[in-house]
Amino acid sequence: MTLGNVLEWLIKGLVWVLILLGGFAYLTYYERRALARIQVRIGPNRAGPFGLLQPIADAIKLVFKEEFIPARADKLLFILAPIITLTPALVITAVVPFGNEPFLLFGRTITWQIADINVGVLYIMSIASIAVYGIVLAGWSSNNKYAMLGGLRSTAQMISYELALGLSFVTVILLAGSTRMIDIVEAQRQGWFLLLQPVGMAIFLIATLAEVNRAPFDMPEAEQELAAGYHSEYGGMKFALLFMAEYDKMIAICTIAAALFFGGYLGPDLSGLPVVGGFLKYVQGPIYMFLKVFILLFGMIWVRATLPRIRYDRLMAFGWKILLPLSLALIFVTACGILLAQDVDPLFRWSIPLASLVAGFLAILGMYQTLRRKEHARA
Repeated sequence: MTLGNVLEWLIKGLVWVLILLGGFAYLTYYERRALARIQVRIGPNRAGPFGLLQPIADAIKLVFKEEFIPARADKLLFILAPIITLTPALVITAVVPFGNEPFLLFGRTITWQIADINVGVLYIMSIASIAVYGIVLAGWSSNNKYAMLGGLRSTAQMISYELALGLSFVTVILLAGSTRMIDIVEAQRQGWFLLLQPVGMAIFLIATLAEVNRAPFDMPEAEQELAAGYHSEYGGMKFALLFMAEYDKMIAICTIAAALFFGGYLGPDLSGLPVVGGFLKYVQGPIYMFLKVFILLFGMIWVRATLPRIRYDRLMAFGWKILLPLSLALIFVTACGILLAQDVDPLFRWSIPLASLVAGFLAILGMYQTLRRKEHARA
């Protein structure tokens, strides 16, 4: 480790944090405009042309908004909880590669990745689990019963869906044969893992929605209590940090999903184009990543606009009784398909998506039958 390497890591990390902070601001604008389109409304259009300055106006409002700490709150934890919640969202994508074409800058070869470690997937899983602490501490330190209930609900939900989320990583590790993120992306040159494990991809996206408490899994914001969940007592910049954590987690999750299931920085080679081809050779990877993240973010917004909030007991039952057994079944199916492809015929590799779809159909059928039985029992 040299001073140059340390400086490179620090500068890359600072640039990525600034991108995430700016992305958070304009993701709120993107969401509000997309929701307005879906719901046949106008959306923000007053602050600046096309409402582009609305995130800046919101930031100014939050900066000058009054902050207070409840008299009986644990002041230290009350202040630290938003920081603990935001930090994992900023550092979790450090191992995600955004391109495979390094470039020269000041005599150094710069890669499109902050840290390249052999256990990148394990790093992501471990960092994702830390976010639970910030949320439960935010609810507990407020000394507010509604905030505490919201924090406990959110923590139970995140821990439950982390099991299915972790198992969905296992299917990707089996397909790529590595836990290094750049190896996982390179393994998709013959085809995205979306094609080989479509049900695993669906489980990953559903579990991540629950992880970031997005609709229809936004249980901490319980309408029947007229409270905002674990951040009920927060205002000003402390609330802004908790708000920022949710949206930065959305960006981080879509970035990880793009790398795991949608080919990451891979796409049509544009380096042969006249005039700009030489330049695009180095930036086409980040461009493809941005486009994939942009589309995945729209999917999360679309889900929020479409699906209603589900009951908490059904949310927990869905995680434990449907997603967890289905994730275990997908691991078994994937391992069997890989062994058959290696020992019998490579075509058996395509038995993985077929068997996965059958398992997903059986899970949906079982869920439907359970709901029907409950409906008849009420009648």
